[in-house]
Amino acid sequence: MTVAATRICLVRHGETAWNAERRIQGQLDVPLNANGVAQARAVANTLRHESFDAIYSSDLARARHTADAVAHVLHLPVTPLADLRERNFGVYQNLTRAEWRARHPDNFARFERRDVDHAVPGGESLRRFADRVLACVGGLAERHPGGQILLVAHRGVLDAAYRRATGRPLDTPRDFDLPNAALNWIEVEGQRWTVLAWADRGHLSAAGQEELQR
Repeated sequence: MTVAATRICLVRHGETAWNAERRIQGQLDVPLNANGVAQARAVANTLRHESFDAIYSSDLARARHTADAVAHVLHLPVTPLADLRERNFGVYQNLTRAEWRARHPDNFARFERRDVDHAVPGGESLRRFADRVLACVGGLAERHPGGQILLVAHRGVLDAAYRRATGRPLDTPRDFDLPNAALNWIEVEGQRWTVLAWADRGHLSAAGQEELQR
C-alpha cells in the first residue's frame, strides 16, 4: 500500500544566552534571550501563510516558546512532546565546551568524534538519542499522511533528521548547518525521507536578526 507523503517543517528554537556562550544545555530548561524572542517572531511572520495540520514541539521552554509564536499567528495549538527533547548530556550539562574539554578530555574526545555508543555519565548515547528522535518524527509523519506539520525542537533533533534523510551515518563529521530559527523542510513517505530545503535564514536577515553560527 502506498503511503501519502508528509511535509515537515523543522525549526530549531530561537537563540538562548547559553547558545551564545557555547554552554551545553541538553535537557536543562533554558529560556530564549531577547534575540531568540525576535527570531521566534520572524519565524512566525514567515510561516503565517503556511497551512499546517498540527504543530509539535519539544516540551523544553526554548522550543515551546518558539512554537508558541507560530501557533499564535496560525491559531493552532502546540502539542509538547518529551521525545523531541535535545539529547541528555548528563553531568556535562551546564558546562561550556571549553570547560568540558578541560575537565573531562577523554569523554569530550569521544563526543567530538561522534562515538555513537558512548553514553555520557547520567545521559544518553548518540545512538539511543537518534533512535528516540527518529521514532518520534516518523510516528508523527504516519499520523498525518498527505499533510503538513511543524516541528520545533533542537539542534541534535535536526541533525538526526537530516542524516536520516540524506543517508549520512551518525558517526561522520557534520558538514551542514543547523542555525537557530532557520526553516528546514523534509518529506517523509513511508521509509523514504527526503530533504526539500535546508537552513533557510532569509527571514532572519530581513528581520535584522543575527542567528548564532556554529
